[in-house]
Amino acid sequence: MDEKDWLTERFEEHRAHLKAVAYRMLGSLTEADDAVQEAWLRLSRSGVDGVENLGGWLTTIVARVCLNMLRARTVHREEPIGMHVPDPLSSFADGADPEHEALLADSVGLALQVVLDTLAPAERLAFVLHDMFDVPFDEIAPLVERSPEAARQLASRARRRVRGGTPNPDVVLRADGGRAHPGASRVARGATAVVRVALAGARWYPAARPRPALVNGAAGVIMMDGGQPFAVWGFTVAGGKIVEIDIVSDPERLCQFGPVPQ
Repeated sequence: MDEKDWLTERFEEHRAHLKAVAYRMLGSLTEADDAVQEAWLRLSRSGVDGVENLGGWLTTIVARVCLNMLRARTVHREEPIGMHVPDPLSSFADGADPEHEALLADSVGLALQVVLDTLAPAERLAFVLHDMFDVPFDEIAPLVERSPEAARQLASRARRRVRGGTPNPDVVLRADGGRAHPGASRVARGATAVVRVALAGARWYPAARPRPALVNGAAGVIMMDGGQPFAVWGFTVAGGKIVEIDIVSDPERLCQFGPVPQ
């Protein structure tokens, strides 16, 4: 095995973990793939000389790339039309590719991803790396250009925001139709409003076939039309009741599923 093949093999051992980090940071599967690819390019250029912990080194690289992407997103990206729901991690019971299954197995709820989208870039990095991946603050500090104690405070502030965003008994529905269907993007609160939106969706797609699925590791439904997903519904349950429903019907993002076996 030559050096390039050996390096590729070592990188592939960490790919699923790196994509999990990038997805928590970005909430976008496409951007997560871009961040992981950038980590590979940097590794292939620099090699592993002097690197004692390759997994830790790659995690740091991906985190730094994601932080830059979040900052650029804040400065340059146009404001989303209506409600934005992060990309769902979805899988039918009959399975998906191994990398996707590994990512799904380590996933957090879609509702939490929505809350993560409200954090400042440095807060999100500190919270994701420490609270979700056990990275110590002395390794996080250089990434956010702060002291370890200041990095700890960032994570603590983020943690309070996340806890403040946990579900309450009043059900909420968030729907994201993307730029193709801006009229489908909305937030509804309260049982009456949520039922009204759900029934309206059923009238829009009378031929829809729902298929049970895992969505970010929790109960969900993928709405099918002729073998093609056109909406993903993720549910958050607390106290035996559905307290949050997150829907993505953005065709630009759902095309990543491709045709689904019947």
